[in-house]
Amino acid sequence: MTVHDVARQLPEIAVLREHSRSMAVLEAVLSPEWENRYHSFDDQWSETESMASMRNGSGDEYSIVFSTAGAYIRGFDHESPMSPYVEDGPWPGVLDEVPDVFRSSVEEPAFSDEDGMPIVTACLWREMADSAWEAGAIDFPDAATGDPDGSGLLFQLLVDRTPEAFQRWAEDYYQVPVDLAAVRHVFSSRPLTEEVVRALNSEVALAQLAEDLAEIGYPTSGAPVGTHCG
Repeated sequence: MTVHDVARQLPEIAVLREHSRSMAVLEAVLSPEWENRYHSFDDQWSETESMASMRNGSGDEYSIVFSTAGAYIRGFDHESPMSPYVEDGPWPGVLDEVPDVFRSSVEEPAFSDEDGMPIVTACLWREMADSAWEAGAIDFPDAATGDPDGSGLLFQLLVDRTPEAFQRWAEDYYQVPVDLAAVRHVFSSRPLTEEVVRALNSEVALAQLAEDLAEIGYPTSGAPVGTHCG
């Protein structure tokens, strides 16, 4: 899989945003310690942007910046032959065609190393008026595997957005049973309830998640979807 395969399988921006929020909520319940979580979401990353992120603890990560302009996705697979550290710069084509409206995300210090080099092996974007996701024209390494830019590894739960896929992943990652009905509830963007929280993690109460839910911008019982908590 390459970034071009991912581009064909990603949903509309609003759907991807809700899916990213849902995964962050589920992990907030499953893992009270933020440092151990895979997926996160900051509804007010800046005054005008939200950001979804993934980090696997082994050096692989992605960031999705949602703004009034659209959405910008940056992924980094540290073992990819397209790593910017192979040729001391991003692989040709990965960032070359990113529209100017996303230039601030390309140059974002949080997505770069201490020398200002973008940490990226895969990049996608979609402006609000676009009918599909875009990626640059890339000549992938001849000797690369079937996942040269890490897209298959990085974006697997963005491509397969079923509750069952998340359940399988979470049970493997956290090594605990994960209630499928609770996952379906959250994936439907329904307000989080005490019952759903307890079904996912009997050691966590809804009140303990107030700070996480405020950051994620996810509703609790009695608050309409889309309400910014806090």
